[in-house]
Order: sequence, then structure tokens, then C-alpha cells
Amino acid sequence: MTHDLTEFAHSIFDAQPFSRFLGAELTAVGPDSAEIRIKNRPELQQQHGYLHGGVVSYLADNALTFAGGLALGGDALTAEYKINYARPAVGEVIIARATAAVTTRRQAVCQVSIHAVKDDGEQLVAMAQGTIIAVERRTPEPPAAG
Repeated sequence: MTHDLTEFAHSIFDAQPFSRFLGAELTAVGPDSAEIRIKNRPELQQQHGYLHGGVVSYLADNALTFAGGLALGGDALTAEYKINYARPAVGEVIIARATAAVTTRRQAVCQVSIHAVKDDGEQLVAMAQGTIIAVERRTPEPPAAG
């Protein structure tokens, strides 16, 4: 089951053009968890040399949605989330680790912590919580008769 879960998660992640554009990597998944990493590089930084808050926010949102989607067993979307920035994201790599805290049939409330990795270890830079909703798969409607 773990192999199928990992394969499923990577197929979704690999279909995200924005994640590829940023150079993000899905590095771990579980039945209700996900880890996404991104290398800190100059084109992702703001004027002070910190990883831009928008990139940190992307990591939070995507990790939350992956954890929630995996907990819900399929395709999912973010309904809402709130992020708290604790300190500037300075380090070689930034890691988001998310888990689903509460899951119902239709939604998962998830939490994520975001860490900057430096030579001396990891430092917490942000935390977020969000509600992730299951996406109902719709059957395509037949084309209109014309």
C-alpha cells in the first residue's frame, strides 16, 4: 500500500507546473502526512536575502493539501489556511512537514511546520493550519446534440 500511496502522491505532484517551476520536491508521504522541500536560491529570495514569504506560503499550502488529500483518500483542495511566520527563512533548504490532525468524510484539518536547514541544524520559521476538502469527481457530461 505504501508504494501505491507514494506513486499516487508523486503522480499528482509531478502534474503541478508551479511546483516544477519552483524546483520543489515531494520527499516523503504517509497515509495522512507529506513533506515538501525546496532549495533556497537567489531567485526565490526577497530584497533582504530571505526566502520570499510567498514561497514559504506555497510550501505551507501544498504540504497541507497533500497531507489532507492523502488522509481523505484522493483529490483535494485547500478551503482555507492561516500561516504564522516566526522568523526569516534563511538556510540551504526549506522543509514543510504536514499532517492531518482531524479527518472526516469530506474534510481534513491539517497542520504544517516549516523549517530552514542550516549547517547547525533546523530552525522553525513558520507554522500553518488549514482545512482541506475532498474534491468530488464529476462524470463528464455528454456533448450537446447539435
